[in-house]
Amino acid sequence: MKKHLFSLVTLLVSIAGSVSAQSSGYPELDAMVQTWKDAQQTTLGYPASQESDLALFYQWYLASGMDVVNLNNAGDPMTDAPSTLSTQKFERQVIEFFAPLYGFKLDDVWGLVTHSGTDGNNHGIYFGVNYLRNQTGMEPVLYVSNEAHYSNMRLAHLQNVEMYLVASDSMGRMIPDSLEEVLVTSRPALIVYAMGSTFKGAIDDQKALNAVLASHPEIPAVYRHVDAALFGGYLPFSPYRALVDRDTMRYESISVSGHKFFGLDSPSGLFICTKEIYDNQVDYNVPYLNSNMRMINCSRDALQPLKFWWLTKSIGHTGWTYQAAKLLAQRDYLKQQLDSIGWPNWVNDYSNTVFFRRPSQRVISKYTLAQGYDDRFGGELAHVVVMQHVTKEKIDMFIADLIEQDVQR
Repeated sequence: MKKHLFSLVTLLVSIAGSVSAQSSGYPELDAMVQTWKDAQQTTLGYPASQESDLALFYQWYLASGMDVVNLNNAGDPMTDAPSTLSTQKFERQVIEFFAPLYGFKLDDVWGLVTHSGTDGNNHGIYFGVNYLRNQTGMEPVLYVSNEAHYSNMRLAHLQNVEMYLVASDSMGRMIPDSLEEVLVTSRPALIVYAMGSTFKGAIDDQKALNAVLASHPEIPAVYRHVDAALFGGYLPFSPYRALVDRDTMRYESISVSGHKFFGLDSPSGLFICTKEIYDNQVDYNVPYLNSNMRMINCSRDALQPLKFWWLTKSIGHTGWTYQAAKLLAQRDYLKQQLDSIGWPNWVNDYSNTVFFRRPSQRVISKYTLAQGYDDRFGGELAHVVVMQHVTKEKIDMFIADLIEQDVQR
């Protein structure tokens, strides 16, 4: 057994070496590869882990000949796939791995690996509308924070759903009293909670907002979707896991990105809900797919579920728990260093996003910083999203550039 394992590893290493040493034959592409690799070393402003754990996956992928197999996860991943040329078996195992982490019971769960966090939100809003319409015969109203990810607003427009933007406080959290002010109690309520707002990394107070909804028993029905694109990655592996636990927070569905904390190398994600929610969707019986197609997508990427599955096996709960602790520790270190040089900065509870007074354009460009604006914090702002690749060494380099900027003024 050890001999065979050694031979496989040797083959994989050989393949990896020959591939990495080869030019693509397209000088423009090869030049961009170096540009991308250089930028990867200093990017701090966007929530994608630059520590990929998929090297062995790709080595296996080439060695096994999978690169010439066309797979498609068309159909409901929680039922038998209509074709053997799919990875739906592994997709189900991915959902079954993550579902308990968000408080879903394995005998009462439905889910899929999505194309992105936006795709997950699209399902959350679509499923919410259909569920509420099916329960009440009425059209719901969507409520979302004005600091939540813009995809929620865009998707409400796409799906022609009436929407109210709810005011947020200075730190980006939806204000319960503001929800109270705009609530239309005669119609079903579809609410999207931000589990990590785009710029400030705010977490909507689900318990306080749920209390507002509960104080109006005349509301025909309520559906709560959690947009946990980034925070839904690391929080289940932290001491704050209750924030994304369905039993604690009482939500109906959740979406999480795969290309952020989990480190998949291209957009993907998870959408998870209960069977009751899925069973209250619009029926579309599709004979050639052997299933009732209630979700939005037909053809779906079969490779992303396989990568996700690989990571659950190769990193798993233990590895992600370590990464989550490291990530939050590095966030604390960044804030301490900014405080030590007197650079105005702020961070929400449980967040890995630190926002601060905007530095020079040179610093912004070097570290690919996202920018924002808020008069309540002095106007021009930027932020760092502390991911796994944001080490103390990179933070020290960033702080040194801030100090140098101030000296040159």
